Amino acid sequence: MTNARKAAHARVSIADTTAWWSTAVTDIEPGVIRLRGYPIEQLIGSVSFPATAYLMLRGELPSAPQAELLEMALVAAVDHGPQAPSIAAARMAATCGVGLNTAVATGVNLLGDVHGGAGQQCLEILDVLVARSDVPLAEAVTDLLADFRARNAHVPGFGHRFHPHDPRRGPLLTAVAEHVTAGHLAGRHLRAAQEIERQLNEHRSRPVPMNIDGATAVIYGELGFEPELARGLFVLSRAVGILAHAWEERSSGRRIKGPLPPPLLADYDGTPPRDVAGTDSGVCPGHGA
Repeated sequence: MTNARKAAHARVSIADTTAWWSTAVTDIEPGVIRLRGYPIEQLIGSVSFPATAYLMLRGELPSAPQAELLEMALVAAVDHGPQAPSIAAARMAATCGVGLNTAVATGVNLLGDVHGGAGQQCLEILDVLVARSDVPLAEAVTDLLADFRARNAHVPGFGHRFHPHDPRRGPLLTAVAEHVTAGHLAGRHLRAAQEIERQLNEHRSRPVPMNIDGATAVIYGELGFEPELARGLFVLSRAVGILAHAWEERSSGRRIKGPLPPPLLADYDGTPPRDVAGTDSGVCPGHGA
């Protein structure tokens, strides 16, 4: 080690070391755990898990309406059955000899932009609409939808590949509307999402209603969460469903469960059967005869 490096090491103090992992989230010392300043022993039994999640992410305890809406969003997104790729992957992983945590991680790691990211994407466009003050909301939505149509792109948070009408939409939006009427929420994200839905359904025989991703995006927007946290909260919620499915599959005793039940095999649509013999590329002399 050079003298210069030795001198640099010597200048690193204990304060420098403890500051390396400084955090405003959790205060820990022997016999003490504080979350955002609140002693854990006071939170236990008096603050719900959704309210604690709000505290951890936002820095303050939520009001009763805020905690209620967050809990509703988390409950609504908890599961969508084994046809969801994240659930199916977790169930297959659970039969392959890995730990339960690995099976859950397998499912969670599939929650990407296409499967699991629509809530974040919807909140991003709602935030843009809410932030616009140069034009009326209806005009801003018209501009937005024109851009999506020009790109032949799907508007995240609207329509569903399985449900003509997502049964989770109604209770969530009703609750948001009630809290807006009561003055607990501003309602700007709700109005933006409803205007998108209204314009999407103009002159259509088949409606394109808001889905779970759109409804939860409204809630997370009204609660002040950043779009990326909307995906994080969806992952937190769906991880419970993934855990339940992985545990059920583990408990079945099945081994190495694949995507198709035996004896079904995937169709083959490649090159017809052929022999190596008679070809002159890559065949070693004296072999293949």
